[in-house]
Amino acid sequence: MVHSGAADVDGYLSEVPEERRRALVTLRELCRAELTGFDEVMAYGMPAYERAGTAEIAFASQKQYISFYLMRGDVRAAFEDRLAGQDMGKSCLRFRTPDRMDFGLLRDLLRATAAEPGGSTTGE
Repeated sequence: MVHSGAADVDGYLSEVPEERRRALVTLRELCRAELTGFDEVMAYGMPAYERAGTAEIAFASQKQYISFYLMRGDVRAAFEDRLAGQDMGKSCLRFRTPDRMDFGLLRDLLRATAAEPGGSTTGE
């Protein structure tokens, strides 16, 4: 499911392959708990979390992996050591299987994103 036509995140999660659903539901719960003041929306066919109309976090079930989009360059720079060795592009952290998802790292990235206002600094 590279691009979803779901109207909301519940609809999106209902379309996700069963073997990934639990991990993505957990990720959503983590986003909702840590990103206070953010709006949960569907953007570009995936769940996204916006503050002041700007998406700063998103996630998606791609064909080959689960993507976690961290669109804040300042947060990526602050976590450079912890992100080293991860499968990461310019703004996309990729997990080949749900059991490889590091929810501790994801929680810390979400907390750092929520701690200070900032806009999306890059897309992928």
